[in-house]
Amino acid sequence: MNFGSVTAAWCLSAYCVPPHTIGWFPALICIQKTGSQMPDSKDLGDENTHTATNGLPFPWSKVRLPNYIVPIHYHLLVHPNLTTSQFAGSVKIEIDVKNNTNWVVLHSRNLNVTKATVLDETEAHLSDKVLPVLEYPPHEQIAIFSPKILTSGEKYFLHLEFGAPLCDGFFGLYKSTYKTKTGQTRVLASTHFEPTLARMAFPCFDEPNFKANFTVRLIRDASHIALSNMPIVSTSTMELGNDLFEDRFETSVQMSTYLVALIVCDFRSVTGRTSSGIDISIYAVPDKWNQTHYALEAAVKILQFYEQYFNIYYPLPKLDLVAIPDFQSGAMENWGLNTYRETSLLYDPETSSASDKMWVTMVIGHELAHQWFGNLVTMEWWNDIWLNEGFARYMEFVSVEATYPELRVEDYLLHTCFAAIGRDSLNSSRPISSAAENPTQIKEMFDTVSYDKGACILHMLRHFLTDDVFQSGIIRYLRKFKYSNARNEDLWDSLANYHYAGEHMDLKAIMNTWTLQRGIPLVRVNRKGSKLHLHQERFIKTIQYLWYIPLTYKTSHSKDDVRHLMEAKSDVLDVDESVEWVKFNSDMNGYYIVHYEGDGWERLSELLRRNHTALSFKDRANLIHNIFQLVTAGKVSLETALNLIQYLKSETHDVPLLEGLGYLEAFYKMIEKRNVPDVTQSLKTYILMFFRDVIDKQTWTDEGTLSERRLRSEVLSLACDFEHRPCVGKATKFFEDWLKSNGTLILPTDVVETVFSVGAQEDEGWTSLLEKYTISMSGAEKWKILSALTSSKDANKLRRLLDLGMEGQVIKTQDLGSVIYGVAKNPVGHVLAWNFVKENWNKLVEKWVFQLGSFSIRNIIIGTTSQFSSREELNDIKAFFESIWEHSSQLRATQVAVENVEKNILWLERNLDALRSWLLKNVN
Repeated sequence: MNFGSVTAAWCLSAYCVPPHTIGWFPALICIQKTGSQMPDSKDLGDENTHTATNGLPFPWSKVRLPNYIVPIHYHLLVHPNLTTSQFAGSVKIEIDVKNNTNWVVLHSRNLNVTKATVLDETEAHLSDKVLPVLEYPPHEQIAIFSPKILTSGEKYFLHLEFGAPLCDGFFGLYKSTYKTKTGQTRVLASTHFEPTLARMAFPCFDEPNFKANFTVRLIRDASHIALSNMPIVSTSTMELGNDLFEDRFETSVQMSTYLVALIVCDFRSVTGRTSSGIDISIYAVPDKWNQTHYALEAAVKILQFYEQYFNIYYPLPKLDLVAIPDFQSGAMENWGLNTYRETSLLYDPETSSASDKMWVTMVIGHELAHQWFGNLVTMEWWNDIWLNEGFARYMEFVSVEATYPELRVEDYLLHTCFAAIGRDSLNSSRPISSAAENPTQIKEMFDTVSYDKGACILHMLRHFLTDDVFQSGIIRYLRKFKYSNARNEDLWDSLANYHYAGEHMDLKAIMNTWTLQRGIPLVRVNRKGSKLHLHQERFIKTIQYLWYIPLTYKTSHSKDDVRHLMEAKSDVLDVDESVEWVKFNSDMNGYYIVHYEGDGWERLSELLRRNHTALSFKDRANLIHNIFQLVTAGKVSLETALNLIQYLKSETHDVPLLEGLGYLEAFYKMIEKRNVPDVTQSLKTYILMFFRDVIDKQTWTDEGTLSERRLRSEVLSLACDFEHRPCVGKATKFFEDWLKSNGTLILPTDVVETVFSVGAQEDEGWTSLLEKYTISMSGAEKWKILSALTSSKDANKLRRLLDLGMEGQVIKTQDLGSVIYGVAKNPVGHVLAWNFVKENWNKLVEKWVFQLGSFSIRNIIIGTTSQFSSREELNDIKAFFESIWEHSSQLRATQVAVENVEKNILWLERNLDALRSWLLKNVN
């Protein structure tokens, strides 16, 4: 984009600016069409013009920035004033100009830019006058006009001064608070820039492919420390006095703006060192410093694993992991300065359960994987965010399985893929790699498809290629694109040197069927004698797709898995006629659903009843998942599925047990809310009767393996929720003892949430728990208390929780989404939660935590509607979404919500009578 220079009186103008139009224009400014090379239409975006805030035409019409000005180095100074809750700063950006132009267009959001100048390579001013700054808020862009043409091939400096209030939410440069044990409120400043929010802290080229170096200076007072991506280079005393200090940081690598991090706080840390000499520090508020030690151990072990696995050393001299008291998501991978929600980093042996420990370990594994996938190699644009998030999600399992095998996390990769299939089986799903241009669309890319489906297809690919081929291809990818950006196809090219059955495979063509198409394939298997007739189709038939499917299967006669790449719509395989059964998708290493037509399901049901250990626990869980998905799709009768899980009376492994129990519980919760008392009571009776042995053998301790402890937590929680007398009695006794100790009794961590939930049903217990919540120093404990409080059957108490979450004092705003979701799960609260969302929608979206497209708004929309199952509720949802069309039309989550309710309605129409009949036969 190129414009000419300023004239004093007249011009052949694109537009002219009278001197009175804006205060800082020194003279009549006319942008001339002659005197320099004009850009063609594609450089200008299009012929449509936008109007800046001052009424003038804005010189750029696209959401994405022009590519002919490239940032090289940011010199950033920021002073977060924790007393006034304001911040001020300046940035000097070294830019490389690719085309002649008078304009520099970059990002800025809610910043007051008070001064703008352009300097040449020697840092001499190009003009002795203050330069005009135009602002176009819909695109979050500003444009700075230079009176002198910026010449292609030359380097310049753009200097801007700016200020703004510290944000009250969780984005940009924001204010966070915490209370000490003595009740004193402390304030800190922290940043969260992903995906498009660095522009809220300083004017910048806020797109992932604009990587640059950074020199950062942070001003703080003597009682605080400053943290950024790199170690402190120097500290100096400010001339302003008042005990102000300036800490300087210098990056040694280029990074995208969304990875920059700035923190001013009074935290304490614990520090360790990896075998390669990297200093790792865990920071937390002083009163929680004793909860940082496990995270340090895990971070050191996992970082060392990644250096070995990727065969590339972590490139920075230090890595800080910081627990922030107010934080929207689980964590953020800022290069060298990871930030976490406290519950995702801190581990308290007295209050954290086995599941809490696994969660902390997995989140650390995720963020440390990002130091390579996302930071060292960054996706070129947000349409390929799965290259960051899908890899990080998958590497959680790979890294933790290698460093903490006792946690057995790979067992739970199944649940990740089950979650992905649940989302991907809807018509409102999307391809893994999808178009995303504006900030709302980009935020929506951080979803189950990018994270979970991305991880599952990588797992499938790894097993298809073999571990060694997969790992060597990943190393090639990282080395080729380190310190730069990559696209979807770059990954496949790096993995492409692969032969299958003696032939070279077009891996890009294979994997494009998984990343550029939405949905999940259904493989229908129909055995006719010695022939297995295969047919593939999309699980939900709307659009027909074709996938390259890496099939695996085992039979009653096979010792090892058999592999076959299905490349066509139909296929035929040979088996021995004496084979009794065939099970496809061995250990669910593939991302597809299998339907065994004819007598296929009956053969597998018989196998499970006769000898369920002939199949691995993963295969057993996979069969349970597939058959209930097929019930939802109307391809298998509910009776067939319920008969298959009858074998669970003999099951001992937690994964298939909880998979089967989870479906029964989901049916119960939906029917309970639909107010069908006979089926509700019969199903509750059946569950308690059928799983009585599993329930009764649970101990109220923290003993056993992680699987045993997880099973204990889930089963006892369900039993008490179903008012199983022995369970309620035991929990009540624990809670009474806890009350008598004034909340000081240490309860078994795996059952504490169940104990609290039973205690919360009484007024005294609920009030005591809320008081404990306000003073607890353990995030894990507060989370369990909050879950218990939302289980109350008193609607007034539930309404009070919603109001407290909205106020943001007793219950932090970061937890409001969880409160709404918790109340929505409660049969007393599900309508209350939905009405609360409708009544407070405008307030909710005004809070920074609920930006359109954020995972919080998705959880609220989907979570409050997911168990509605009537036509009246569906009409209410549609009417509300129509009333907020300006918002809802931008969100994929509203489509998901509607489709979920439609699916529930159809499920009940198809299956409610069948369930009633089956229960009458089986409840004795």
